[in-house]
Amino acid sequence: MALLSAVCYAVNAPFSKILLAYIPSTLMAGFLYIGAGMAMVGVKVFQDKALKRNTEKRLSKAELPYVIAMVALDIAAPIFLMFGLRTTNAANASLLTNFETVATAMIALFFFRETISTRLWTGITFFTFSSILLSVEDLSALRFSIGSLFIILAYSLWGIENNCTRKLSSKNPCQIVLIKGFCSGVGSLAIGLALGERLSAVWPIVATLLLGSVAFGMSSYLYVYAQRFLGASRTSAYYSAAPFIGSVLSFVVFREMPGLQYLIAFAMMIFGAILSSSDRNFFMSKKRT
Repeated sequence: MALLSAVCYAVNAPFSKILLAYIPSTLMAGFLYIGAGMAMVGVKVFQDKALKRNTEKRLSKAELPYVIAMVALDIAAPIFLMFGLRTTNAANASLLTNFETVATAMIALFFFRETISTRLWTGITFFTFSSILLSVEDLSALRFSIGSLFIILAYSLWGIENNCTRKLSSKNPCQIVLIKGFCSGVGSLAIGLALGERLSAVWPIVATLLLGSVAFGMSSYLYVYAQRFLGASRTSAYYSAAPFIGSVLSFVVFREMPGLQYLIAFAMMIFGAILSSSDRNFFMSKKRT
Protein backbone atom coordinates (compact mmCIF):
# COMPACT_ATOMS: atom_id res chain seq x y z
CA MET A 1 0.00 0.00 0.00
CA ALA A 2 2.82 2.42 0.88
CA LEU A 3 4.68 1.78 -2.38
CA LEU A 4 1.46 2.02 -4.40
CA SER A 5 0.76 5.34 -2.67
CA ALA A 6 4.19 6.60 -3.74
CA VAL A 7 3.70 5.44 -7.34
CA CYS A 8 0.24 7.05 -7.48
CA TYR A 9 1.57 10.44 -6.40
CA ALA A 10 4.69 10.21 -8.58
CA VAL A 11 2.61 10.58 -11.76
CA ASN A 12 1.38 14.01 -10.64
CA ALA A 13 4.22 16.34 -11.70
CA PRO A 14 4.95 15.08 -15.25
CA PHE A 15 1.32 14.66 -16.31
CA SER A 16 0.16 17.86 -14.61
CA LYS A 17 2.81 19.77 -16.57
CA ILE A 18 1.46 18.29 -19.82
CA LEU A 19 -2.15 19.17 -18.95
CA LEU A 20 -1.22 22.74 -17.95
CA ALA A 21 -0.86 23.49 -21.65
CA TYR A 22 -4.63 22.96 -22.00
CA ILE A 23 -6.14 24.02 -18.67
CA PRO A 24 -5.57 27.11 -16.43
CA SER A 25 -3.65 26.56 -13.18
CA THR A 26 -6.35 27.31 -10.60
CA LEU A 27 -9.07 25.36 -12.40
CA MET A 28 -6.70 22.45 -12.76
CA ALA A 29 -6.00 22.43 -9.02
CA GLY A 30 -9.75 22.29 -8.41
CA PHE A 31 -10.37 19.42 -10.81
CA LEU A 32 -7.45 17.45 -9.34
CA TYR A 33 -9.07 17.54 -5.91
CA ILE A 34 -12.56 16.85 -7.25
CA GLY A 35 -11.06 13.80 -8.96
CA ALA A 36 -9.76 12.70 -5.55
CA GLY A 37 -13.25 13.08 -4.10
CA MET A 38 -14.77 11.08 -6.96
CA ALA A 39 -12.29 8.25 -6.35
CA MET A 40 -13.36 8.14 -2.69
CA VAL A 41 -17.02 7.89 -3.71
CA GLY A 42 -16.07 4.73 -5.59
CA VAL A 43 -14.11 3.44 -2.58
CA LYS A 44 -17.07 4.12 -0.25
CA VAL A 45 -19.50 2.29 -2.53
CA PHE A 46 -17.12 -0.68 -2.63
CA GLN A 47 -16.72 -0.64 1.15
CA ASP A 48 -20.46 -0.47 1.75
CA LYS A 49 -21.00 -3.52 -0.47
CA ALA A 50 -17.98 -5.52 0.70
CA LEU A 51 -18.24 -4.82 4.45
CA LYS A 52 -21.30 -5.67 6.51
CA ARG A 53 -20.30 -3.27 9.28
CA ASN A 54 -18.17 -0.13 9.00
CA THR A 55 -16.06 0.23 12.16
CA GLU A 56 -14.32 3.47 11.11
CA LYS A 57 -14.75 6.48 13.40
CA ARG A 58 -16.50 9.47 11.86
CA LEU A 59 -15.45 13.10 12.21
CA SER A 60 -17.10 15.13 14.98
CA LYS A 61 -17.54 18.82 15.79
CA ALA A 62 -14.39 18.74 17.92
CA GLU A 63 -12.29 18.26 14.75
CA LEU A 64 -14.01 21.09 12.83
CA PRO A 65 -11.13 23.65 13.21
CA TYR A 66 -8.64 21.15 11.79
CA VAL A 67 -11.01 20.24 8.95
CA ILE A 68 -11.43 23.93 7.99
CA ALA A 69 -7.65 24.50 8.10
CA MET A 70 -7.07 21.32 6.05
CA VAL A 71 -9.49 22.43 3.34
CA ALA A 72 -8.13 26.00 3.17
CA LEU A 73 -4.53 24.80 2.87
CA ASP A 74 -5.53 22.21 0.27
CA ILE A 75 -7.07 24.99 -1.81
CA ALA A 76 -3.94 27.15 -1.74
CA ALA A 77 -1.17 24.54 -2.02
CA PRO A 78 -2.06 22.92 -5.38
CA ILE A 79 -2.69 26.35 -6.95
CA PHE A 80 0.88 27.38 -6.08
CA LEU A 81 2.12 24.00 -7.31
CA MET A 82 0.42 24.42 -10.71
CA PHE A 83 1.82 27.96 -11.06
CA GLY A 84 5.27 26.63 -10.25
CA LEU A 85 4.99 23.77 -12.74
CA ARG A 86 4.32 26.24 -15.53
CA THR A 87 7.79 27.78 -15.21
CA THR A 88 10.02 24.91 -14.05
CA ASN A 89 10.63 21.38 -15.28
CA ALA A 90 8.71 18.40 -13.92
CA ALA A 91 11.83 16.60 -12.68
CA ASN A 92 12.74 19.51 -10.38
CA ALA A 93 9.14 19.69 -9.18
CA SER A 94 9.10 15.97 -8.37
CA LEU A 95 12.31 16.17 -6.36
CA LEU A 96 11.13 19.26 -4.47
CA THR A 97 8.31 17.11 -3.06
CA ASN A 98 10.75 16.21 -0.28
CA PHE A 99 10.64 19.80 1.00
CA GLU A 100 7.26 18.81 2.46
CA THR A 101 9.21 16.75 5.01
CA VAL A 102 11.11 19.87 6.09
CA ALA A 103 7.96 21.94 6.48
CA THR A 104 6.07 19.18 8.30
CA ALA A 105 8.90 18.66 10.80
CA MET A 106 9.35 22.39 11.45
CA ILE A 107 5.65 22.95 12.12
CA ALA A 108 5.56 19.87 14.36
CA LEU A 109 8.54 21.22 16.30
CA PHE A 110 7.48 24.85 16.79
CA PHE A 111 3.71 24.50 17.14
CA PHE A 112 3.18 20.96 18.46
CA ARG A 113 6.40 20.72 20.53
CA GLU A 114 7.48 17.42 18.97
CA THR A 115 11.04 16.20 19.38
CA ILE A 116 13.33 16.06 16.34
CA SER A 117 16.27 13.68 16.52
CA THR A 118 19.79 14.39 15.30
CA ARG A 119 19.24 11.97 12.42
CA LEU A 120 16.14 13.84 11.25
CA TRP A 121 17.84 17.23 11.66
CA THR A 122 20.62 15.98 9.37
CA GLY A 123 18.06 14.75 6.81
CA ILE A 124 16.27 18.11 6.94
CA THR A 125 19.57 19.89 6.32
CA PHE A 126 20.22 17.83 3.18
CA PHE A 127 16.65 18.43 1.97
CA THR A 128 16.98 22.16 2.52
CA PHE A 129 20.31 22.59 0.72
CA SER A 130 19.13 20.36 -2.12
CA SER A 131 15.95 22.46 -2.48
CA ILE A 132 18.05 25.65 -2.59
CA LEU A 133 20.24 24.10 -5.29
CA LEU A 134 17.18 23.15 -7.34
CA SER A 135 15.77 26.67 -6.94
CA VAL A 136 18.82 28.46 -8.37
CA GLU A 137 18.70 28.91 -12.16
CA ASP A 138 22.14 30.45 -12.52
CA LEU A 139 24.73 29.69 -9.84
CA SER A 140 27.17 32.32 -11.14
CA ALA A 141 24.56 35.08 -10.88
CA LEU A 142 22.68 33.42 -7.99
CA ARG A 143 19.35 33.91 -9.80
CA PHE A 144 16.46 32.02 -8.26
CA SER A 145 13.75 30.18 -10.18
CA ILE A 146 10.33 31.68 -9.45
CA GLY A 147 8.70 28.37 -10.39
CA SER A 148 10.76 26.41 -7.86
CA LEU A 149 9.98 28.98 -5.15
CA PHE A 150 6.24 28.58 -5.86
CA ILE A 151 6.63 24.81 -5.54
CA ILE A 152 8.50 25.16 -2.24
CA LEU A 153 5.69 27.41 -0.99
CA ALA A 154 3.13 24.79 -2.05
CA TYR A 155 4.88 22.00 -0.15
CA SER A 156 5.34 24.28 2.86
CA LEU A 157 1.56 24.71 2.97
CA TRP A 158 1.11 20.95 2.61
CA GLY A 159 3.54 20.54 5.51
CA ILE A 160 1.21 22.65 7.68
CA GLU A 161 -1.75 20.66 6.35
CA ASN A 162 -0.04 17.38 7.31
CA ASN A 163 0.02 18.49 10.92
CA CYS A 164 -3.69 19.36 10.78
CA THR A 165 -4.55 16.04 9.14
CA ARG A 166 -2.60 14.14 11.80
CA LYS A 167 -5.17 15.35 14.31
CA LEU A 168 -7.78 13.49 12.24
CA SER A 169 -5.74 10.33 11.63
CA SER A 170 -7.87 8.11 13.87
CA LYS A 171 -11.00 8.93 11.85
CA ASN A 172 -12.36 7.36 8.65
CA PRO A 173 -9.73 8.04 5.93
CA CYS A 174 -12.34 7.77 3.19
CA GLN A 175 -14.41 10.52 4.81
CA ILE A 176 -11.31 12.70 5.26
CA VAL A 177 -10.26 12.42 1.59
CA LEU A 178 -13.88 12.97 0.47
CA ILE A 179 -13.98 16.27 2.37
CA LYS A 180 -10.51 17.27 1.17
CA GLY A 181 -11.44 16.44 -2.40
CA PHE A 182 -14.81 18.05 -2.89
CA CYS A 183 -14.48 21.05 -0.54
CA SER A 184 -10.97 22.00 -1.68
CA GLY A 185 -11.86 21.28 -5.30
CA VAL A 186 -14.98 23.44 -5.32
CA GLY A 187 -13.09 26.22 -3.54
CA SER A 188 -10.31 26.22 -6.15
CA LEU A 189 -12.84 26.16 -9.02
CA ALA A 190 -14.66 29.14 -7.54
CA ILE A 191 -11.40 31.10 -7.26
CA GLY A 192 -10.40 30.16 -10.81
CA LEU A 193 -13.72 31.25 -12.29
CA ALA A 194 -13.62 34.48 -10.28
CA LEU A 195 -10.17 35.18 -11.76
CA GLY A 196 -11.61 34.79 -15.24
CA GLU A 197 -10.12 31.39 -16.07
CA ARG A 198 -12.10 29.48 -18.70
CA LEU A 199 -11.90 26.21 -20.65
CA SER A 200 -12.39 25.64 -24.36
CA ALA A 201 -12.52 21.82 -24.36
CA VAL A 202 -13.91 19.00 -22.22
CA TRP A 203 -11.18 16.38 -22.57
CA PRO A 204 -8.63 18.23 -20.32
CA ILE A 205 -11.23 18.19 -17.52
CA VAL A 206 -11.71 14.43 -17.86
CA ALA A 207 -7.94 13.84 -17.96
CA THR A 208 -7.39 16.04 -14.89
CA LEU A 209 -10.16 14.27 -12.95
CA LEU A 210 -8.56 10.92 -13.72
CA LEU A 211 -5.12 12.20 -12.70
CA GLY A 212 -6.53 13.64 -9.46
CA SER A 213 -8.32 10.39 -8.61
CA VAL A 214 -4.98 8.57 -8.73
CA ALA A 215 -2.39 11.16 -7.61
CA PHE A 216 -4.46 12.92 -4.92
CA GLY A 217 -7.24 10.43 -4.08
CA MET A 218 -5.88 6.89 -4.06
CA SER A 219 -2.43 8.07 -2.98
CA SER A 220 -3.79 9.71 0.20
CA TYR A 221 -6.13 6.81 0.94
CA LEU A 222 -3.44 4.14 0.55
CA TYR A 223 -0.98 6.18 2.64
CA VAL A 224 -3.37 6.40 5.60
CA TYR A 225 -4.05 2.66 5.54
CA ALA A 226 -0.37 1.80 5.12
CA GLN A 227 0.36 3.69 8.35
CA ARG A 228 -2.02 1.39 10.22
CA PHE A 229 -0.12 -1.73 9.18
CA LEU A 230 3.49 -0.48 8.97
CA GLY A 231 3.53 2.39 11.41
CA ALA A 232 4.28 5.97 10.44
CA SER A 233 8.06 5.66 10.22
CA ARG A 234 8.16 2.64 7.88
CA THR A 235 5.36 4.08 5.73
CA SER A 236 7.36 7.29 5.35
CA ALA A 237 10.37 5.22 4.28
CA TYR A 238 8.45 3.60 1.44
CA TYR A 239 6.67 6.82 0.43
CA SER A 240 9.96 8.69 0.13
CA ALA A 241 10.37 6.83 -3.17
CA ALA A 242 7.69 9.05 -4.76
CA PRO A 243 9.89 12.07 -5.67
CA PHE A 244 12.52 9.84 -7.24
CA ILE A 245 9.98 7.81 -9.23
CA GLY A 246 8.46 11.11 -10.40
CA SER A 247 11.86 12.47 -11.44
CA VAL A 248 12.73 9.40 -13.50
CA LEU A 249 9.26 9.40 -15.07
CA SER A 250 9.68 13.08 -15.98
CA PHE A 251 12.96 12.40 -17.78
CA VAL A 252 11.31 9.55 -19.72
CA VAL A 253 8.20 11.57 -20.64
CA PHE A 254 10.00 14.79 -21.64
CA ARG A 255 13.22 13.12 -22.85
CA GLU A 256 15.38 15.50 -20.87
CA MET A 257 18.91 14.76 -19.66
CA PRO A 258 19.70 15.88 -16.09
CA GLY A 259 22.54 18.36 -15.58
CA LEU A 260 25.27 18.25 -12.95
CA GLN A 261 23.40 20.64 -10.65
CA TYR A 262 20.36 18.36 -10.68
CA LEU A 263 22.44 15.20 -10.09
CA ILE A 264 24.10 16.76 -7.03
CA ALA A 265 20.69 17.76 -5.66
CA PHE A 266 19.35 14.26 -6.45
CA ALA A 267 22.17 12.63 -4.44
CA MET A 268 21.58 15.00 -1.51
CA MET A 269 17.85 14.23 -1.57
CA ILE A 270 18.50 10.47 -1.52
CA PHE A 271 20.76 10.81 1.52
CA GLY A 272 18.22 13.07 3.25
CA ALA A 273 15.39 10.64 2.49
CA ILE A 274 17.31 7.70 3.93
CA LEU A 275 18.06 9.61 7.14
CA SER A 276 14.54 11.01 7.55
CA SER A 277 12.63 7.83 6.77
CA SER A 278 14.78 5.78 9.16
CA ASP A 279 14.00 8.11 12.07
CA ARG A 280 11.56 6.23 14.30
CA ASN A 281 10.12 9.35 15.95
CA PHE A 282 9.17 11.13 12.74
CA PHE A 283 5.42 11.43 12.17
CA MET A 284 4.81 9.36 15.30
CA SER A 285 2.21 10.48 17.84
CA LYS A 286 1.27 9.06 21.21
CA LYS A 287 -2.25 8.08 20.17
CA ARG A 288 -1.33 6.53 16.81
CA THR A 289 -0.89 2.75 16.60
